[in-house]
Amino acid sequence: MEPNVYASDCASRQVLDRIGDTWSVLIVAALAGGPLRYSQVAARIDGISPKMLTQTLRALERDGLISRTVFPVVPPRVDYALTDLGSNLLDLVKALTVWSEEHISDVLAARAAYDTRVAVAG
Repeated sequence: MEPNVYASDCASRQVLDRIGDTWSVLIVAALAGGPLRYSQVAARIDGISPKMLTQTLRALERDGLISRTVFPVVPPRVDYALTDLGSNLLDLVKALTVWSEEHISDVLAARAAYDTRVAVAG
């Protein structure tokens, strides 16, 4: 079967869901500068709960986008880093984050205009 993100049973849609997820995008971007510990990733991403961070890290590792390295020290040290596949995704993630920051004022203006139209019509 040819990959087709529009088909509900296609695995490529699951990948698109993963890389389109807010937390995944932010984790990939956070790891752009190199390996980080769990606490360092958490500190960079305001608002992510420990549960969501753990779930997203596991999912990204499962999909081959990040690696998890456990160092045999006391206390245990775990580093997360982008894999080659994750690094390949980085340009797209950076483009999304830059676009979001550059166009937030346009989006906010569009929301305000929409809300005004809906309030007047309703």
